[in-house]
This record gives sequence, C-alpha cells and structure tokens, in this order.
Amino acid sequence: MRATVIHAPHDIRVEEVPDPRVQEPTDVVVRVLRACICGSDLWAYRGESARQPGQRIGHEFLGVVEEAGSGVAGFGPGDLVVAPFVWSDGTCEYCAEGLQTSCPQGGFWGSVGSDGGQGEAVRVPFADGTLVKLPAAAASDDRLLTGLLALSDVLGTGHHAAVGAGVRRGSTVAVVGDGAVGLCGVLAARRLGAERIIALGRHRARTDIAKTFGATDIVAERGDAAVAAVRELTGGQGAHAVIEAVGTEQSMRTAVGIARDGGAIGYVGVPHGSGTGLDLSVLFNRNIALRGGVAPVRAYIPDLLPDVLDGTIDPSPVFDVTVGLDGVPEGYRAMDGRTALKVLVKP
Repeated sequence: MRATVIHAPHDIRVEEVPDPRVQEPTDVVVRVLRACICGSDLWAYRGESARQPGQRIGHEFLGVVEEAGSGVAGFGPGDLVVAPFVWSDGTCEYCAEGLQTSCPQGGFWGSVGSDGGQGEAVRVPFADGTLVKLPAAAASDDRLLTGLLALSDVLGTGHHAAVGAGVRRGSTVAVVGDGAVGLCGVLAARRLGAERIIALGRHRARTDIAKTFGATDIVAERGDAAVAAVRELTGGQGAHAVIEAVGTEQSMRTAVGIARDGGAIGYVGVPHGSGTGLDLSVLFNRNIALRGGVAPVRAYIPDLLPDVLDGTIDPSPVFDVTVGLDGVPEGYRAMDGRTALKVLVKP
C-alpha cells in the first residue's frame, strides 16, 4: 500500500510500504476513507520533535474494517469506524477511568513500528477497546463523514480543554489559539452552554469560523494587549474559563493573564518552544486551576457522536483544504505556511 512517511524535517513522502495485516487476534485492518494533517504533526515536520527517517506519520483517520482477528468481538468486515489518535486495550484501570491515553498497552499512530493514519490502510491493535462504530449510511454523506473525522482528535481535544476549564452554562469563556483545536474549543464551549465566548485570533478566515461556531467576541491583539482587551470586555475581571490551544510559553502566559480569579485554564496545546516556566504563585494567589493534557478522546466519542450525527454540532468547517494521498506533502507545506487551517486527506 501507499502511506506517508517522514525522512527529515520538511521531507514528507508518500511511498510504497508493506500492507498491514492482522498480527494478533485482537487486531483489525482498516481501509482509510478519511485522514487529515494535524497541527501537532508540524512539530515533526519542522524538526522540533524527533522522528526516525522513514517513520510513518498521521494519527487521525476513519474507514472501513477490511479484516478482523479471531478475538475481535465488536467489529467485522464492512463496518465503518473512527479511530481516536491513541489505541488502547479497553480493559486496564486507566481505560476504565476514561484515561485511555495512559493505557500501558496503548500507543500513538505513527509511532515507531506502527502504521500512521495518512495512508491507505492501518493495522489497529486492540480494536474492541479502540474503535467506535459509525452508522454505515454516513459513508455516503461527504460532509457528515468529514465532520465525524474530527472525533478522532480535534473535536474531542477541544472538548477536553472546555471540560478542564470548567465551562458551564452561563459562563464567560476565552479561547487562546485559532487553529482547529481552538476552533473546536469554541464549538465545545457553546455546546456546554457558555454565554459569552471570546476567541483570540487575527486570521479573518479562522475568526469567521469561530463566529459560526459560537464566538461572541474576537480579540486580534496578542500578549499584553490581548490581556488588556479581554479584561476590558469582561469589566476588568477576565474569563471564568480559558481554553489554551497553542502550547507556547506566551500562549500560557496570555491564558493566565485573561483568567478570572477563581477561574480555570484547560490546556491542550502540545508544549513546544522555549519555556522558562510559569510563576506558580500567580496561580496560587488568584486561585486559578490548571487542568488538561493529552485528550482521552476515546472517552468522549460516545458523548459527542450523537450531536455530530444529528447536526447539533458540525466541526467540518475546520477542514478547509482537501488533497488526495499524493497531495499530502503539499498539504504539510500549506499548513506550515498557514495557507491552510487543517488539510483533509482522501486516500
């Protein structure tokens, strides 16, 4: 089959690789119908996170089961499924607690020795604990299928940030980051009943999506100016809940600066770049809670899926560029150059 591999920074290729096959009784092989490029993939692309030459890449996909191992109970050939960005056994204590990202037998797509999502097919370990079945009819609805792909990462990650930030009905929420995760954080905040949602971003196409998703205010400033703008909008107090979806030291400082005393920050931006640390005394003195981390999206899919299926929420607008598998390298260049928000891949 063909799959996307990374050889060096800025060197993404689509190459012939061995076909995936069932290796363990709990495996299935999924033929990929939709995949995408994630903002976090760019850290490997830019050389900011290490990869072995020839390593697979891509961790978001949905598709059709082609083959199932003898130990798989919940899936069979022909089933339409979505995969969260981490596989998990579904039986350990962490999985039972809804923290599948800490499963001792779990792992990330594209890690050394595993298939990546940006390919024609994927071997899925622990299928019963990992995959979620989708209605077969969704395969013929292009927009719905694209929206369902967001369940593999960005929608659940935005939701994780909103939950960590304690978004509740009637609250004021601020979202730091205008990428796909930040925009899905806006969508999640609206779904959870936020009364006011302040989106921080300066790219018109992205802030327009934020408004569609439920943002009531847009702040284009950055740094201290952004803090001042949000505080002005909130009568000097700041937001009850802050979603941090960037991962830099500056974005976290902004998040702390715009949080209301007694509020909370839900952080899901993958940490990268310089970091001299945050002054914990600021969080302590202002009673600001900090919660978040790697989103256990497998735990959230059953809750979010019905709302995507019935149109209550539609995350599909975050995918603004579509490519075939051969177009994946150009998709990386587009996202790296910020001429694309999130690239959809149709193998």
